[in-house]
Amino acid sequence: MRLKHKKALVTGAAGGIGQAIVSALTAEGALVTGTDRANLRMSFSIEGDLSDKAFCDSLPGEAARLMDGLDIVVNNAGIITRGDISQATDLDFQQTMAINVEAPFRICRAAIPLMAASGGGAIVNTSSCWGVHPGPNHPLYVMSKAAVASLTQCLGMDHAHQNIRVNAVCPNEVNTPMIRTGFETRGLDPDKAIDELNASVPLGRIAEPEDIADVVVFLASDQSRYMCGALLEVNGGKSVQ
Repeated sequence: MRLKHKKALVTGAAGGIGQAIVSALTAEGALVTGTDRANLRMSFSIEGDLSDKAFCDSLPGEAARLMDGLDIVVNNAGIITRGDISQATDLDFQQTMAINVEAPFRICRAAIPLMAASGGGAIVNTSSCWGVHPGPNHPLYVMSKAAVASLTQCLGMDHAHQNIRVNAVCPNEVNTPMIRTGFETRGLDPDKAIDELNASVPLGRIAEPEDIADVVVFLASDQSRYMCGALLEVNGGKSVQ
């Protein structure tokens, strides 16, 4: 029970990784408020759109009100926009930056004063291996995740003196409905595509959501108490291709 009595906010809680994070935090004793566009079957949940600036600004305060405190924030929500830059529209740019960059920025900005006032806390952002080592044909995605990585490193330095640790988990491919939908959109068989990806990973498989969630729990817990601004790549030994 590494997180007993801790109060956590998780964005993107309805997604594959988000559900795993909520389950892992709860199993370690945390009280969790999840947020997503969909209605969540949780004791504490807040439905809303992270592209709404006002919603993001108010989210940490609302979660703190529901749980009577806020110790952990997991900025997990994200979208993947595929295709080279000639295919990227203005709307693609706006949506990607709103969800992947502006939402974490606003949520961190609102959460940090609350955490500082209560003695500290932990923020875990979801960047990507592609945000640290950019791959091809995803310019909007890689630039957005690079921004999250840089934000994490900056905030890790700026707020360590307040006992607020800011770190990021950086996954490579993860076996989620999002990646499978991406294959279907491109006319590929998701199971065969996953099998091909599995063969490209030194450990023999791409990540399951629980593999990422366990690292999030570690970064949220006192076991990572001396880590600030770290970017933890969780990739099964596979480099970005």
